[in-house]
Amino acid sequence: MTATLAATGVPKLARGVRLRHDEARGQWVLLAPERVLNPDPVAVEILKKVDGARSIDAIVDELATAFTVERTTVATDVDAFLSGLAEKGLIEVTLPVIGDAAS
Repeated sequence: MTATLAATGVPKLARGVRLRHDEARGQWVLLAPERVLNPDPVAVEILKKVDGARSIDAIVDELATAFTVERTTVATDVDAFLSGLAEKGLIEVTLPVIGDAAS
């Protein structure tokens, strides 16, 4: 079963995983060690925003605004997609550190 990711989590592609546009095929591909995946156009839009800086909330907000889609629908879809990638080891999601633990 797919787990739900924290909305404040910051996803990034795992080591060795790259999103590239394959000019020969005219499509985007997700390259991973010993794997090539062909994401659909919606997945590509999500993956383009997975940069290790944006939170899942920020990605959802940007997509909902860009495509004029209800935010809850986008949040559900983004969470399911990113959770699946995390389970396969294609992305890593870190939680932001708030404040200083020493204080």
